[in-house]
Amino acid sequence: MRPLTVFRAARARRAVVLTAALTTLALVAGACGAGSEPGNEVRSVNGQSFDLSPQQSTRVRADKVDSIAAQVPAALRNRGTLIVTGSADSGAPLRFYATDDRTVIGSEVDVAALVADILGLKLEARTADWAQNFVAVDSGAVDAFVSNVTVTEERKEKYDFATYRLDNLALEVPKDSTWRYADRKSLAGRRIGVGSGTNQEQLLVQWDQQNRAEGLPKIDIAYYQKTADYYLALASHRLDGMLGPNPTATYHVATSGQTKIVATFSGAGTALQAEIAVLTRKDNGLIGPVNRALQYAIAHGLYRKVLDRWGLGTEAVQQSRINPPGLPKRSA
Repeated sequence: MRPLTVFRAARARRAVVLTAALTTLALVAGACGAGSEPGNEVRSVNGQSFDLSPQQSTRVRADKVDSIAAQVPAALRNRGTLIVTGSADSGAPLRFYATDDRTVIGSEVDVAALVADILGLKLEARTADWAQNFVAVDSGAVDAFVSNVTVTEERKEKYDFATYRLDNLALEVPKDSTWRYADRKSLAGRRIGVGSGTNQEQLLVQWDQQNRAEGLPKIDIAYYQKTADYYLALASHRLDGMLGPNPTATYHVATSGQTKIVATFSGAGTALQAEIAVLTRKDNGLIGPVNRALQYAIAHGLYRKVLDRWGLGTEAVQQSRINPPGLPKRSA
């Protein structure tokens, strides 16, 4: 358990960051001609509406599908809940705090809620730091990890996956930045931020190794755990760029007006088109029903409504796949 002073400090910082984000949204919405009453928790930016309320009354819901729900392991059916963990600081529109600074919302929560509905279960959404989410799955404390998790060959040895979104990354830089990105060599000598323990970190480390093997200056990799921290670093020009999830970067560019995207990539680089998936403990009997729930949501248009609700329609998959080819293992 965190000391109380640390908890209060963290909570205070989240409140400041969220207030700033909402102020930005309100300003951008006003500039786009979208009217809003003071305290309105649904913001419109360039024609895209975002429900930032804890109530999430506009969330896409589904009815229970008995034929799929019957395949859920008996222990979960008897409990009646689907416990899903994720990182609260993934950033909007993926997984972030609502205006009450307590309720976690976003596209990833919506996907989990939709799956739970179809399986006839009540969603219990939990939060943890990135690495602790894997620990929670390992221990059986939670049923699934849904938080922009990329399928990798290494993770497939220990976990099962059911895909639901393309995994695309973006290189985001300050809006007034003048340097141009051509290929990985453009990053040599630059200070680039990345989330620790993520597949984008693996990709950035790989590029750095290739650059140095060719005699180029090293990439100065700066590690961050919280989205708010690396956006502050970008705003103050302490970073030349940030390599992170494309949805988060796209949302931030649209709502802040402070940054721009100079390149996008598959989360696996040139190896393949990476995919984001629901993660469960291997062979626990849950991934099959989850996959069928996702397939049902795709076939009936519910899935697309979830992505469109958060402006992520371009990252839709045509089908949910169980344990597809993933990000290659790191070189020894």
